[in-house]
Amino acid sequence: MRKLFTLSAATLLLAACGQTLPASEAPAVEPVVFAAASLNKILPEIEPAANYSFDGSSGLVDQIAGGAPADVFASADKKNMDRAVEEGLIDGEPKMFATNYLVLAVPKGNPAGVTGFDASLDGVKLVVCAEEVPCGAATKKVAEANGLALKPVSEETKVTDVLGKVASGEADAGLVYATDATSSKDVDVFEVPGAKDDPNTYWVAVVKGAKNPEAGRVFADKLAGEWGAQLQDFGFGPPR
Repeated sequence: MRKLFTLSAATLLLAACGQTLPASEAPAVEPVVFAAASLNKILPEIEPAANYSFDGSSGLVDQIAGGAPADVFASADKKNMDRAVEEGLIDGEPKMFATNYLVLAVPKGNPAGVTGFDASLDGVKLVVCAEEVPCGAATKKVAEANGLALKPVSEETKVTDVLGKVASGEADAGLVYATDATSSKDVDVFEVPGAKDDPNTYWVAVVKGAKNPEAGRVFADKLAGEWGAQLQDFGFGPPR
């Protein structure tokens, strides 16, 4: 408290003299970042100096279109970023910064006896993402590629909700991103045939009309650069 009071007093004194603090001492602007739910544990570790809102990418586009204040949008697929561009919500060109792919997660010990992304999923409590969100669109794609007709008991709007239901044992199996599964000690994982060869691509861009466009631009550029490379330490793939 003493340090904060001293700084505030100095600020007032300089203002009274018609001066301003040097840029190095001025408080940094923290951008408001709307990011895909699958980034909810990683981004705050890489850059804690930002205000985050995590949700399914399609829901984030809805929020931005509805006037929610955001400086940066980070999508877990190109489809929702393209939608944001088409609706005039993006300033500049989006940049790809990472890739991710689906795996099949089951509760630790696999109590339902699932044998993989196969017919053993029939009759078990399967949870997936809703088709309008990136992990749901990817689920539909891999199911069709593998000739499976999935019968989920629920469809979630965030991949983190799918993981939560599997980890708690509420569901017998669920399709989540590899990065989400490896972050949990409460699930076992099966590879999904073909998923790694056709991953989701992650995109970032500055939001048009952002209150802090410069801070947003710095964040987006770093995520598409050095921070994007750091994401690979958390299991994400490189841009392609």
